[in-house]
Amino acid sequence: MFVERASTSGELVMIGKTRDAVYRNALQPLMNYEIFEDLSLQVDYNPGAPTARIFGRLVHVIGANDVKSENKIRGMTCVGAYVDEATLLPETFWDMLRTRMRAPGARIFATTNPDAPTHWLREKFIDDPEVRRSMKVFSFELDDNIHLTADYVEETKRMYSGLFYRRFILGEWCVAEGAVYSMFDPNRHVVDIVPAIERWITLGVDYGTANPLHAVLVGLGTDGRLYVTSEWRYDGRASMHQLTDAEYSEQIRGWLSTLRPPGALTTGVHPAFVVVDPSAASFIQQLHRDRLTPHPADNSVLDGIRTVSSLLATGRLLIHRSCTELIKEIQSYAWDSKAALLARTSPSSSTTTAWTPCGTRSRPPSPCGATGSRRWPDATAAEQHRLAAHRPVRADGPGRLGRLVLQRPRPPRSQLHRPWLP
Repeated sequence: MFVERASTSGELVMIGKTRDAVYRNALQPLMNYEIFEDLSLQVDYNPGAPTARIFGRLVHVIGANDVKSENKIRGMTCVGAYVDEATLLPETFWDMLRTRMRAPGARIFATTNPDAPTHWLREKFIDDPEVRRSMKVFSFELDDNIHLTADYVEETKRMYSGLFYRRFILGEWCVAEGAVYSMFDPNRHVVDIVPAIERWITLGVDYGTANPLHAVLVGLGTDGRLYVTSEWRYDGRASMHQLTDAEYSEQIRGWLSTLRPPGALTTGVHPAFVVVDPSAASFIQQLHRDRLTPHPADNSVLDGIRTVSSLLATGRLLIHRSCTELIKEIQSYAWDSKAALLARTSPSSSTTTAWTPCGTRSRPPSPCGATGSRRWPDATAAEQHRLAAHRPVRADGPGRLGRLVLQRPRPPRSQLHRPWLP
């Protein structure tokens, strides 16, 4: 065990995008007696705490979610570091960490899923012959993990397709290209009849001034699937009249009040959450004043795409046929091949609608269990630069399917009345 034998002349650190990520991905499994038996008793950690105890040694638990995080380890002398999901760390933090490994016998142990082949970790370290001589690199596919059951492996494979299948299942460092949602099939994912809705989970609102405002309603059906039942859109540019925040709120509330859920005798839908682009601060305040429950969306682009891809691949997200703009956007959403060559993954500018899944998680809990307790802060400028390598193309403006919010341009008013009824 490295921790037991490590020199006491330096500190031990465990690093991830957040402390919660380190706990969830590393410390929690280590403390599971069913997995590690008596060894699990040598690990002591309280979630959220800055330090842990492993074999009696103090271990610092550090989150590195932006370029400023390197300040957290400046001046340290480290003898051992464990890095969870290294490709998610800022390059500046990684460079600083390498300079901190000053104690005799210092080692860095890092794990990660593959990213773009032009990612700095691969280009500057894994593929550099000079640097590679001081490293040991091991690559695995999902099938190589003998501790996973066959059922789990097959279920996991069904959850991913395209880019994410190649990276997370096959372990390939591959470029994002082609359609973002290549698994989307109108014959499979577009429905004419929606079952009874057990819970109206969210109304996703993509606020626009120069671009259209687009809202999408998502509910959890009695069959355990998520349904996008209706969409609403207002294009101030096309109508030659821009609405105020108060007018937008009034229009949306009026639209919700006219919707009749499947099987219901009365009209009116009350979603548990209204998820809004965090940049629309004044609109969020207006919704608060109008007694709605707005929550700022999490704009982590790649996480949103991954969650939506998984839901589509497993048939857990279906869309009513009346949501014509959303359906068009999903099918036209593509990776930007030019950006991919520059280590960025951006959506192609050829997309002609306002659909962009900018993340998977809003501040409220995930309705489908796909996100767990994960919390992702709003992307910093540096993170946006990194995620550009995985950002789908958008044209008119951002959308927000990620957090099961789907915000895209809305159809004419004639299409907005009880659209999911047979």
